[in-house]
Amino acid sequence: MKKIFLLPALLFIMAAIPAFSQTYKTAADTPALNKEYAKVSSNIADLTAQLNKAQNDLEGYTRKSDKATSDAQSTAIATTDKASQATNGTVRDARRAKKEARRSVKDAKDSRRAGNNLDDQNKKISKLSVDLAKNQNRLKELDAMRAAINNQPQ
Repeated sequence: MKKIFLLPALLFIMAAIPAFSQTYKTAADTPALNKEYAKVSSNIADLTAQLNKAQNDLEGYTRKSDKATSDAQSTAIATTDKASQATNGTVRDARRAKKEARRSVKDAKDSRRAGNNLDDQNKKISKLSVDLAKNQNRLKELDAMRAAINNQPQ
C-alpha cells in the first residue's frame, strides 16, 4: 500500500525538479549571480590557459615519444646483431652483446615511459576540455538567468 503512494509522489517530485532548477530568480539574487558569474568566468580563463599550455606541450611529448621509440628499435636491432656475433665469437663478444642488451632494455623502458607521458598528456587535455565545456555551459545558464531577471517587470 505504501508503494502505491510512494511512486506517484516520486514521479511528481522528479517532474517538478526542472521547474525549480533556476537558482537566481529575482532582482535580489543579482549580487549572488554576479559573484558566481565572475567565478565561472575566471575558471574559464584559467582552464583555457591550461588547455593551451597542455596542447602546446603535446607536440614535445609526441616528439620525445617518437624519438624514444625509434631509439629502442635501433638498439634492439643492434642487440640482435651483437648477439649473433657473440654466439660464434669470443668472451669479449659475449660481454659486448650483454652490454648492448642492457642498453636495449633501458631504451625500451624509456620508450614505454615516453609513451605513458604522451597518454597522460592526452588524458589531461581531454579532461581540461570537458571541464571547460561544463564551465561554458554554466556560463550560458547564468546568462539566461540574468536575462530572465532583467526581463521581469519591476
